[in-house]
Amino acid sequence: MNLTAASAWAASLLLAALLLFAAFFLTPLYVMLSTSLKTMDEMRNGTCSRRPARPTLPPGPRPGARPAPAPTAAACKPFFMNSVWMVLPAVLASTLIGAVNGYVLSKWRFRGSEFMFALLLFGVFMPMQVVLLPMSQVLGWLGIASSIWGLMLVHVIAGIPSTTLFFRNYHVGLPDELIKAAMLDGAGFWQIFWRIVLPLSTPILVVTLIWQFTNIWNDFLYGVVFSGADSKPITVGLNNLANTSSSVKEYNVDMAAALIAALPTLVVYVLAGKYFVRGLTAGAVKGGTGKPWAH
Repeated sequence: MNLTAASAWAASLLLAALLLFAAFFLTPLYVMLSTSLKTMDEMRNGTCSRRPARPTLPPGPRPGARPAPAPTAAACKPFFMNSVWMVLPAVLASTLIGAVNGYVLSKWRFRGSEFMFALLLFGVFMPMQVVLLPMSQVLGWLGIASSIWGLMLVHVIAGIPSTTLFFRNYHVGLPDELIKAAMLDGAGFWQIFWRIVLPLSTPILVVTLIWQFTNIWNDFLYGVVFSGADSKPITVGLNNLANTSSSVKEYNVDMAAALIAALPTLVVYVLAGKYFVRGLTAGAVKGGTGKPWAH
């Protein structure tokens, strides 16, 4: 076997392995989608892997069908909107604070800055359960316990260590000459940040936005602990829907609700997944300024 044939076989095996792994990871998504489009009768008479014979949206409430109407996927709408109103400001605030922190800790170092950065790193690896009680007390003192504002504050604080780490490691690679030249031209702290540092931080900015959006949207622990009856996020609403007791377990409704809950993160990764990968590798070489974005 010559070298060309061996390379072709190796490429074929690699492609087959990638297709196998892709099918393995996409199978749960297929099962969720197909199940959500089936009727209960079709589910009882078939298997979860069989595609729906006639795709049908999950039914709405049917008064009179049973003493209490079964829950529907539409019941997740208020929880979905709670997540939207909570996630967007939390993502933007935690990302902006992390960008400023990374800028300060990398380009405006001061006495004790390394120690402060070490404390922030400790927050990255600290278990979330440790902060539940003290955070509850703080939210009570501020008067925003069991509210969207309180849950938003919790996610902002919890995200600052990670966002600071991302930006600090990226900003270290930016040339110091840019900062010194701007200072010689009379630019101040915020002018340098908004006009020089932040425009050059587009790759890591996108990475941080996607990271924070995914973590906050999919969070369940903080949502179930710090939210009230009217401020529960979609993850808590989905759990409540799936665990609602009724005479018949409607798996098509549960799967449809799970797809609704997962849709925003799926859309984000489909639209911005390539930028996420580029952003992770953009700072791999010291002095990189985001050139991969030109392509």
